[in-house]
Amino acid sequence: MDLKDLKPSPGSTHRKRRVGRGIGSGHGKTSGRGHKGLGARSHGNTPPSYEGGQMPLQRRLPKQGFRRTLRAQARRDEFAIVNLSRLGDFAAGVTIDAAALAARGLIPAGRKVKVLGDGDLKSKIKVRADAFSKSALDKIAAAGGVAELVTATKS
Repeated sequence: MDLKDLKPSPGSTHRKRRVGRGIGSGHGKTSGRGHKGLGARSHGNTPPSYEGGQMPLQRRLPKQGFRRTLRAQARRDEFAIVNLSRLGDFAAGVTIDAAALAARGLIPAGRKVKVLGDGDLKSKIKVRADAFSKSALDKIAAAGGVAELVTATKS
């Protein structure tokens, strides 16, 4: 068998339908599209959600949930979260701020920092952050450290 001997199976191929070539062809005038209507137009495909003029499903169903507007989203403070368990790796007596955390790869650079109270703190350290949880403040004070707010923020 050679490549020249290959051909499609009998009945698997069809001649291309030539439309708009006169009334004698059987596909003249409307070219098989019928009379008028959206199917007869050049832009005749309807979207999958189209229901023939009936009120579409996405408009019949009630709206649910809450969508925050872009303006409110930009106004909201985005914090990089750090737990006290991650701060235990720092040496005693050192000041920990956003730059020190970013240098160790704990947070992305340039982000506001919020310290949460998950974990225990054994060393006496000074923590400078934009926000603290109540439990984090209590645990830092119990270890003899200092928690200092960098800026007053909404948390």
